[in-house]
Amino acid sequence: MVIRVYSRSLLWSFFVMTPNSYSSLCDDFYLDMYINTELELPTERDTILSFFERIHKQYPSMGRFYRRESNEYYLEEERNTGQYRWVSLEIDRIGSGMVNPFDFDPAYNQDRLVLELVPYMLGVNHLDIDSLDVTFAMDFDYAGNHDEVIAEALLSQSAFSCLLDLPGARPIGFSPSLIVALSEDDRTQGRISIDSKTSVYEPKKKGRCTEEAISLSFTVRRYPATDEKFDALKSFALQCRLAEEMMAEQIVPNFVQPLTEVIAQKRLT
Repeated sequence: MVIRVYSRSLLWSFFVMTPNSYSSLCDDFYLDMYINTELELPTERDTILSFFERIHKQYPSMGRFYRRESNEYYLEEERNTGQYRWVSLEIDRIGSGMVNPFDFDPAYNQDRLVLELVPYMLGVNHLDIDSLDVTFAMDFDYAGNHDEVIAEALLSQSAFSCLLDLPGARPIGFSPSLIVALSEDDRTQGRISIDSKTSVYEPKKKGRCTEEAISLSFTVRRYPATDEKFDALKSFALQCRLAEEMMAEQIVPNFVQPLTEVIAQKRLT
């Protein structure tokens, strides 16, 4: 009999991850898309309302429309169910996403609708697109010191851990991020970031509570090539597939699982 020992990363790659799978690993799961533009987006009242009215026609449950002080506009469903859609229009960015989706397809269909509408409703053509983002994000509720959780989960096996061996040393500011090229031309990139919400300017007392969550996000970004017309819908499909694969094979086993394990351990102590 041959006994094979698989790494945690490889074991996770055997499973097909779904939104429900991600939701079971965190307190909130987000699936977002952003179109980043070179020029500022239209600010005319009729243009803005017509764009959101078209979204509302497709998704009648998205009836909450509001503007923030920074002239950012949002249309979204009610949040009280814990699962809702949203679309945003900022100065130079258009966003679309779902919080705690039950399946990928409803979220992707909404994003594709936005991609189809922006060229003729907002005047965003292929020349105006600076980059396209597909983001998978997770929140982990924890009332203690976020920096300590992140450091214990992700720092213990790295060279940086030697700094914590110093007398009295403890992490008070740790929100790591990394960007890697995912294509030969460097125009497809992946960014992983983990954000602590424990302020470095506040004293770190044991048991100190924070109402915010530890956030993890993984973004696949594509910059248009200069020698070809950027096909946003085609790029979106490729980015979604790449993001799903990397979440299942790299991000969940090597980042999400260690975070959830440390949080669970600390809640028991």
